[in-house]
Amino acid sequence: MTMKTVFCPVLCAIALLCTAVTIHAAPRAKIEDRSRTPYMGAIVLDASSGKVLFEDNADAKIYPASVGKLMNLLVIEDKISSGAVQLTDTITVTAEVARMGGSQVYLKEGEVFTVEDLLYALMVQSANDAALALAIHVGGSKDGFVALMNKEAVRIGMKSTRFASVHGLPPSAGQEPDVSTARDFSLLALELCKRAETFKYTSVKTKPFRANAGKAFGMQNHNKLLWSFPGSDGLKTGYYKLAGFSIAVTAQRDGKRVIACVMGSVDRKLRDAKAAELLTKGFASLGVTAVPSMKPDAAPAESDEESEKIDFSQNPALLPPKTQKAEK
Repeated sequence: MTMKTVFCPVLCAIALLCTAVTIHAAPRAKIEDRSRTPYMGAIVLDASSGKVLFEDNADAKIYPASVGKLMNLLVIEDKISSGAVQLTDTITVTAEVARMGGSQVYLKEGEVFTVEDLLYALMVQSANDAALALAIHVGGSKDGFVALMNKEAVRIGMKSTRFASVHGLPPSAGQEPDVSTARDFSLLALELCKRAETFKYTSVKTKPFRANAGKAFGMQNHNKLLWSFPGSDGLKTGYYKLAGFSIAVTAQRDGKRVIACVMGSVDRKLRDAKAAELLTKGFASLGVTAVPSMKPDAAPAESDEESEKIDFSQNPALLPPKTQKAEK
């Protein structure tokens, strides 16, 4: 057997394998970097009065990334309160939803979940597939839900905010990014903190998904301050490369609640450290005694909140294992 005879089948096999694992990712829009050291902008509020306790460049433009899912939650809470949506409503996963990339719970076409199931996936796992499924159910379409998000932003005074997506991922070519400020997100967090049902979702550290199907997926919250900062019970983190690491976080001590937003940090640990520092300063200004940080023994492992949008329908074998975590 000649070397040529041996190599040809091998090369053909390699070529076929490479073809089989081609990843279909949408090209990204060109946007500027909105991350800085220690952050792009930050603000602290007294939740009871809305008074600003601290601010630093709070009106700087930022990309909220998955922190924007807080607006998804507010819109859906409003629809539930009005009776237009029920927590027990069922949603059938479509092919479009099943193709969603980034952080997810790996929804499959034809699966059926309740609104409540998907709200936990949205807020605990930061699942983009859950965000899309909920958006289409509540808003009729992605564009319909984005319109609801922007209408709600206007209602609560988010004057520098424009949502363009239901998930917060980086924009594809021809699309615009979600844009906001630390100040605007403090208003969103303030509105959510008025509603007890918010903390039903944002305070959850870990929760199984598909628990009744015999193949549960372990969801884990990306907000590490839930483990390390005493009194913390929300709200949401977000990240992609050009957005930097952002967080809207809240904690309650001695009957007083403080909200801090740290947006556009270059580093996850720096973001979390600054958020904890600002919460502590906020409580101090309200006369609340400092409490030592908790030892985060069970805090989630380091994770990157953003990954590329991949059309897994083209290559189902490329689906990440159920235990893999991506924060986005």
